[in-house]
Amino acid sequence: MSGLRLTPVSTSVPVTVRVPAKVNLQLSVGPRRRDGYHNVVSVFHAVALHDEVVVSESDTPGITLRVEGEAAADVPTDDSNLVWTAAQVAARATGRRADVHILLRKAIPAAAGMAGGSADAAGTLVACDALWGTGMDRKLLHRLAAGLGSDVPFALHGGTAVGTGRGERLTPALARGQFHWVFAFADRGLSTAQVYRECDRLRGDTAVPQPQVSEALMSALRSGDAAALGRALTNDLERAALHLRPQLSQVLEVGRDHGALGAVVSGSGPTCAFLVADEEAALDVAVSLTASGVCRTVKRAAGPVTGARVVDGTGAR
Repeated sequence: MSGLRLTPVSTSVPVTVRVPAKVNLQLSVGPRRRDGYHNVVSVFHAVALHDEVVVSESDTPGITLRVEGEAAADVPTDDSNLVWTAAQVAARATGRRADVHILLRKAIPAAAGMAGGSADAAGTLVACDALWGTGMDRKLLHRLAAGLGSDVPFALHGGTAVGTGRGERLTPALARGQFHWVFAFADRGLSTAQVYRECDRLRGDTAVPQPQVSEALMSALRSGDAAALGRALTNDLERAALHLRPQLSQVLEVGRDHGALGAVVSGSGPTCAFLVADEEAALDVAVSLTASGVCRTVKRAAGPVTGARVVDGTGAR
């Protein structure tokens, strides 16, 4: 996998790691397993909407956490935040003490189906490793990330990849060229666990097949055909998200009516993702969504981009 940069140089200077949001080009959900999870096939695609995780040594024992930016008030600053756990996991793996201050600069909304919390956890692992100069190798970082959550490993690597199992087993996917996106953010988030429960409820006793990778989608990625990719976007959780938040149907409709090549609820929602032909089309769709008043705010981004990387604190760029 590309995108992960390790910098085994200890520094007392704060380390900043930039980490991207993701959109699920395909999210196929299998039947509920005995452990409560679902086998999935998830085609992850990292986009240029980034959080920054800044980690510095603390003069006091333990972890402190501060959040700035997008919907900062909705992000917990205690040990319920996954970055807190990520710092503790990194410390245990390297024999260090987790005496750090963490600053999150948010651009990815919370509970939005774009893996913002997972991205921040991945960024924390990389930032702690760089701060302490512990030089964790790629396999160890991936294993620690997988233990934190299904989407965390992808945030380490970025690009475009197929995730299987719970989504943590990654295989790089060939994606030719660049794809342009518009994202419509909702007023409030959706719980991933709640959306999965609603998916199970709506399915009832219907037999659910094991998920398979979409050949049409992979072909579109390989050829760089945005129109074909738009037609191939799928999300098995979309029905549940729309049932819990019916107004999202109107958001999707506005984007489609104003030129989007494809429209889908991203992950567990409620963010709606619109694939468009180019930057000009992205601006047109963004303006239309904003004028319609159907969402809180709109962002444009392109993908794929690299995963978590150090951008300040060790000289790495």
